[in-house]
Amino acid sequence: MAVWTAAVLTIFPEMFPGPLGHSLAGRALREGIWRLETVDIRDFARDKHRSVDDAPFGGGPGMVMRPDIVDAAIAATPLPAPLLMLSPRGRPIDQARVRSLAEGPGMRLLCGRFEGVDERVIEAHAIEEICLGDFVLSGGEPAAIALVDACVRLLPGVVGDSEALREESFAEGLLEYPHYTRPQSWQGRAVPEVLLSGHHEEIRRWRRAQAETVTRQRRADLWERYLARHGRSDA
Repeated sequence: MAVWTAAVLTIFPEMFPGPLGHSLAGRALREGIWRLETVDIRDFARDKHRSVDDAPFGGGPGMVMRPDIVDAAIAATPLPAPLLMLSPRGRPIDQARVRSLAEGPGMRLLCGRFEGVDERVIEAHAIEEICLGDFVLSGGEPAAIALVDACVRLLPGVVGDSEALREESFAEGLLEYPHYTRPQSWQGRAVPEVLLSGHHEEIRRWRRAQAETVTRQRRADLWERYLARHGRSDA
């Protein structure tokens, strides 16, 4: 069976593996649970300065990544996996999409820079544009690292206790319930008694209620979808 692979197209290949070389993702990378490939887009430049961008037609600030050079970099990455571009105008990524990517063969990630990528190459390759949220980064690389990490931790054998994946935020459409550990009393704040009771069903109900409360208070969008999924109202 082929190893799940993340192929990153970037002008800064030295940024990888970066954080992906540490903790769970790093250990899984060393154990061969997943693979990381980097493609330096500058290798496909056609001048001695290894230029990958040019001024935008119509004027305006900044530079745009050239379609011919980006196209050549994509052609050199024949991995049979979805081609995605990290872009602030993309559809926000969610846990369901992360899970679907983790269940596939991997992904190819185009990291945009400057003012963006020429629209023609995006159309030619039907590149799916995705983003982490409503904010702008200096380039797609930090977002790519975050997305790869989110996928890798879902691969079999990466997280030791698979039960933890079923109870974390977004797994069931809710934010995660609060956690407590030793000491039992800290700065006058005590651990909720139910967690000390040993009654697993009561603990389960308390955690579900807490997850619902924090989701309702912090993420109205998630809460509305959760209610609809379970045929409930907030009345």
